Amino acid sequence: MDNAGEGPPKIPSSSLTIDHTLPVPDMLPSLVKLSKELFKEWSNLDESHFSAERVSGGITNLLLKLSVKEENGNTVDVTVRLYGPNTEYVINRERELQAIQYLSAAGFGAKLLGVFGNGMVQSFIHARTLEPLDLRKPKLAAEIAKQLNRFHQVEIPGSKEPQLWNDIFKFYERASTLTFDDHEKQQKYVTISFEEVHTELMKLKELTGRLEAPVVFAHNDLLSGNLMLNDDEEKMYIIDFEYGSYNYRGFDIGNHFNEYAGYDCDYTLYPNKDEQYHFFRNYLQPENPDTVSENALKELYVETSCYMLASHLYWALWALIQAKMSPIDFDYLSYFFLRYDEFKRQKETCLSLGESYLSESKTK
Repeated sequence: MDNAGEGPPKIPSSSLTIDHTLPVPDMLPSLVKLSKELFKEWSNLDESHFSAERVSGGITNLLLKLSVKEENGNTVDVTVRLYGPNTEYVINRERELQAIQYLSAAGFGAKLLGVFGNGMVQSFIHARTLEPLDLRKPKLAAEIAKQLNRFHQVEIPGSKEPQLWNDIFKFYERASTLTFDDHEKQQKYVTISFEEVHTELMKLKELTGRLEAPVVFAHNDLLSGNLMLNDDEEKMYIIDFEYGSYNYRGFDIGNHFNEYAGYDCDYTLYPNKDEQYHFFRNYLQPENPDTVSENALKELYVETSCYMLASHLYWALWALIQAKMSPIDFDYLSYFFLRYDEFKRQKETCLSLGESYLSESKTK
């Protein structure tokens, strides 16, 4: 039966949860139970047919590779992704699960095979995760730009309202009313002027609104860890759509450029104008990058530069919520200051670039 008109097929689901605090070997019995419940073809296999190892974990998830030796001797690998605790404060899981099915149908990311209480099971991708320094290699940058162009054309049902400012102001509300039990953290936290942050948000929202950037279904978290490459097949994968939503085109690209800096936030690695134009050409005209007009390049350059500022504010506020909620050993509070300080360093240049572009456009 053809279900093309009915949207994605039904995904098996279970209410089981897996304790993410356990060492991987101790998780195995729960993983076996979960696998048998989700996938009927494995229900008669005993535990010796299953093995698990940790693949990696972002700063919000734990990824496991589960290998299953089937009756016929074949081994099947799947990825089990465990959500970080308290991540529902910053991630809309319902939005993610809906998007993942349509993106997967369009050939993006791993295939969604099943969902459970605190995670999902996906097909395993045989590829390496990129490093921040890979992003600036011209050949890879061109490929990422072409893939992102395709990604931005996927239609996800539901509201097409851009979510950037809804999300940022939601983060702001949570981030500006925290208290930390840890005295040192609290001392750092009280130095933040949320009044100043709010003023900056309003100013930026007003300016970017006048740019009238196109709205697309955006990834919103295109860091090197969410890009995988199979070197043999030269195949690039965009993965992990936790933060995906309808959003402004320039935000997705500006946010990606910020990620050239890596978690250490070395912003000397931010792409220069030539590198950005190389990316824009491949994004705007994947088939004929050399035919992109100077006007189209300038427009995207201005849009990206202004929304790059919004990306700093988004992740700065996100980091404050994580500093309070996340059990992961990462200095989120310092991360807030790294992002906010960089925002302040870049602000004047980017805002005046936006203003002069807008007044030029008016006079034309």
